[in-house]
Amino acid sequence: MSSIPSSFDPAQPVLHHVTCPGASQTDAATHRMAYWAWGDPTNERILVCVHGLSRQGRDFDTLARSLSSHYYVVCPDVVGRGESDWLADPKGYQVFGYVADMVALLQHLRAQRQASAPLDIDWVGTSMGGLIGLALSTLPPEASGGRLRKFVLNDVGPRLHHDALVRIGEYLGVPRRFSTEQEAADYLWSISPGFGPHTPQQWLELSRPLLRPAPDGQGLVLHYDPAIAEPFRAVSADSTASGEAALWQIYDALRCQVLLLRGQDSDLLDPETAHDMTQRGPKARLIQFPGVGHAPTLIAPDQVAAVHDFLLA
Repeated sequence: MSSIPSSFDPAQPVLHHVTCPGASQTDAATHRMAYWAWGDPTNERILVCVHGLSRQGRDFDTLARSLSSHYYVVCPDVVGRGESDWLADPKGYQVFGYVADMVALLQHLRAQRQASAPLDIDWVGTSMGGLIGLALSTLPPEASGGRLRKFVLNDVGPRLHHDALVRIGEYLGVPRRFSTEQEAADYLWSISPGFGPHTPQQWLELSRPLLRPAPDGQGLVLHYDPAIAEPFRAVSADSTASGEAALWQIYDALRCQVLLLRGQDSDLLDPETAHDMTQRGPKARLIQFPGVGHAPTLIAPDQVAAVHDFLLA
């Protein structure tokens, strides 16, 4: 486990790792989850930002940098992505396995602070990161190590459109090799139209952390374990529908303030579901972004401002 450094640069993240338990019954070995930390590590205000399915913690650089004077911002690379370990058993690439890793992270942060009580945390979850936050909320604070205070759900809710999951599954885990960063960025742009407008420089900066040198030294490959696609592709329309009731039950039980962000053209979170989320359970505040689909990247000034206003109110 990492210790709290004596100094920090608020303009740059610090890479840490936390040891997590085995992810499945057939994979009892521990693994390391990386997390990028911004701001003063002694700050009692903690913000956890968790990325989408094929992304990684550096997605939140713009948001984390802007909030680092208010929070200790923690942006994990979910296992199988970024700087985190890959699992020996792909069956571990499931939401409840990821929740166990987040519990290890929160207990780690709690131990660093020698806190006797669970930490009060705020959470920003994009797509999969929002589902992880929802699942985490079902645990008692003493068990999880943290208590949700404010929760930003970024383009995700209890009802997920299976067609959007199929679209994502068409490119997830497909082997790719690129000669240059620009070639890779162009490819990532081709599969990410829902992210909305970005300048070429913004897109290149967003894409660069998603690349790694190929094992044979010839070009670049994507940062994640292709095996994350195996359990994802096993999700059917029936299983998606059957999980909806359970997700609504979890959502309705939330006892924290909720901000719901939605790309106005999102194919994963439909307008009806977003509206329902403002009427039941925690009655989320809804903000929609025109010209954006799934999912807002939280780089554009209006998107960053929306999160700022909610968290810092």
